[in-house]
Parts: sequence; C-alpha cells; structure tokens
Amino acid sequence: MSKTAALTVQKWGNSLAVRIPAAVARSARFKVGQPVEISAEESNVIVRAIGTPKLTLAQKLAVFDPARHGGEAMPTVAIGNEVL
Repeated sequence: MSKTAALTVQKWGNSLAVRIPAAVARSARFKVGQPVEISAEESNVIVRAIGTPKLTLAQKLAVFDPARHGGEAMPTVAIGNEVL
C-alpha cells in the first residue's frame, strides 16, 4: 500500500535533507543502514533501495562463530615487546 507525507526541506550542513516518516519507511521496507540510490527527474525525487542494510557491530558479533573463524576474534596471547 502506497504511503505519502507532506514534508519540509531542511538545511543539514551544506546539504538539504528530508526525514523519511516511519510509515513511509515501512511501506518502502527501508531499514536502518539501508543503502539507497537517490535521483532527480525535474521536480520529482526518487529514493530506492539498492542492497541490504549493513549489519551493526552487535549484529555481527551475534552471528560470529569462533569455531568457524579460528577462535578468538582477537588473539589474547602476547606476541612481542608488548609483554611488560
């Protein structure tokens, strides 16, 4: 189902910005971190998804499998002059 909203263009640094309302984002199935492509055709602006959202650090750690990736995410054994 199509959603629309009347918004105001705001200044954001040297650029202009419009927030995407939650109802419109849900209708477009946008997620936080979603890569999008934006284009302009005369006075029409089109925003479309171009891939899957990037995972947050918490999401990456949740799917990290030490057995598959060789144990610790970062070695804890001293390897050089760092031993005091």
